[in-house]
Order: sequence, then structure tokens, then C-alpha cells
Amino acid sequence: MSKKEKNIKIEGEELELNNEETTQNYAEAQAEEANGEKAPAEEELDPLTAAQNEAEQWKDKYIRLVAEFENYKKRTLKEKSELILNGSEKTVAAILPILDDFERATADKTEDPQAIKEGYELIYKKFLKALETLGVNKIETDNADFNVDYHEAIAMVPGMGDDKKGKVIDCVQTGYTLNDKVIRHAKVAVGQ
Repeated sequence: MSKKEKNIKIEGEELELNNEETTQNYAEAQAEEANGEKAPAEEELDPLTAAQNEAEQWKDKYIRLVAEFENYKKRTLKEKSELILNGSEKTVAAILPILDDFERATADKTEDPQAIKEGYELIYKKFLKALETLGVNKIETDNADFNVDYHEAIAMVPGMGDDKKGKVIDCVQTGYTLNDKVIRHAKVAVGQ
């Protein structure tokens, strides 16, 4: 089928339309209406036949519109399902090099604790950098005021003084944001 032709299925019927001819005929009819001219065939037709022709034109437009809308719904549904299935592809691709580093570190038989610690720190920094490129950031808790939007209080620490009242004293579990949306609140101890 060429680009000029289009198949429309409606309730088991299949219509094959030539878009170029249809567009040309429609443009000619619009031009004639604008000029106040009527096709010679329309002048000779009785009102019933003219109304039937107009009804056929409206039916054709309706059929085309319905078919076009159905195609649009199918296309957007397919695109959404592909996004859901493959949406994590970018994340997985960013983390795979870190997995490779872990495999190399595991395969290495070095007994030097300092070298193992340095390797671990390098992989950790690379992992944090990969998360940052994906939009994941740590929620800072050092010397921060307690904020219910970012922090979850799991303990209240009394007797810390007035300067520590309402401040984060200790972070038990780090919180993270993804593109400025909290995905995990920081679990903290708060001065009382």
C-alpha cells in the first residue's frame, strides 16, 4: 500500500481511501463554496438527493474521524506500554558499569586490606555519581532544621539545649530525592 492510500476498518468493513484524491476533491468543493458556485450536478438534483449526498459526506467525515481517533488511541496505548516496560533501561545502563567493577573486585585475590578499602571507596563514589546523573540526590541532614517534607523523626533527644531544639541531631538512614521529589525520607533523631 502506498503512502497515498489508507485503510479504514469500521465494524468489519474495510475502506481503502486515496488521501490525495480525497484531499483534492475536498479542496475543490471548498473553493467552489467560497466562490458561491455550486457544482452543475447539485443544481439539477432534487432536495432529497442533495440531502442524501450531504449525509454521505458527513458520514464519510465521521468514519474517517472515528478511524483516526481509534488509531491515535492504539498508538498512544502502545507508546505508554513501551515506556512502562523499557522505562528503566536508562537506569540499568548507568548501573551496569558499576556491576562490572564489583565483579572485577570480587575476582581480584588481593589480601591487602588498604587496597580493598580503596577499591570499595572508588566503586561507592562511582555509584553515587551514576545516581546523581539519573537525578537521585541525598537529603542533607548535617546541622539542618527538622523538615517534615524531607525528614522522618524516629527519636526525640531531650536535654540538648535551646540551640539544638528542632534541629537534626543524628541521621539513622539517609533519605533521597529523585528530580526534587522525595523517594525516601531521611530517618533522623531530633533535638527536643
